[in-house]
Amino acid sequence: MKKLVHVLVLSGLVAVPTLALAEDAPASPHTFSANVSLTSNYIFRGVSQTQNEPAIQGGFDYSHASGFYLGTWASNVGWVSTGTPKFEDNNSMEIDFYGGFKGTVADDFGYDLGVITYYYPGDGTAANDPNTTELYIGASWKFLSAKYSYTASNHFVGWGTEADPAGDTDGSYYIELNGNYAIKDGWGVLGHVGYQDVKDNDPASYTDWKLGVTKDIGFGVITLAYTDTNAETAAYTWDGEKVADANWFVSFSKSF
Repeated sequence: MKKLVHVLVLSGLVAVPTLALAEDAPASPHTFSANVSLTSNYIFRGVSQTQNEPAIQGGFDYSHASGFYLGTWASNVGWVSTGTPKFEDNNSMEIDFYGGFKGTVADDFGYDLGVITYYYPGDGTAANDPNTTELYIGASWKFLSAKYSYTASNHFVGWGTEADPAGDTDGSYYIELNGNYAIKDGWGVLGHVGYQDVKDNDPASYTDWKLGVTKDIGFGVITLAYTDTNAETAAYTWDGEKVADANWFVSFSKSF
């Protein structure tokens, strides 16, 4: 009987259950992804990084089933090589590098620990280095998330202290609360509030907030949002451009 089955398999009269074998194969613990977006204004923590001009952005990410992840992301910017002080010559880009560990502790509860560096390539022209490294810790529950970021580098994006423009501002921090709620048919709403503390520099410290809607159109996501801050106008007017005032922006993003 065994010989008969063997002959039938070889002749193709009996199918081998290859699908079942494939399903039993273990899934890879490695995940790679990419993203790209177009936005009418690159706004970071309530402040325009492009002098209220459009930006193209994108990044790559790697994650492991253990929770470990690495990634990089980039965007054009317009503040590093303009204004007073001018931090860099020949700069038009921000490149971020980050890594960390995230996971869950119970149903609907998650955590995220990591480090990120905001890097602005160019030729330094000021004593204050705009390149910034932050340590962060985050927590999430369903559609809500909170995050605390702490500046470990000498300066937070080039800021000095109120008493000394070249003074170190390590120890600055940003705390934020975010909500992203899915409604139906691809629609969603988002909300955000955050506080940026620049160490020993009250005029540079501020609160920001954002409200918006999102729509998944199948081949990408469109976001329309309103953002504002209570930042001092004098501290956040660069080359005559008010970069922390109330603003609307629209963006399109796609993940691969």
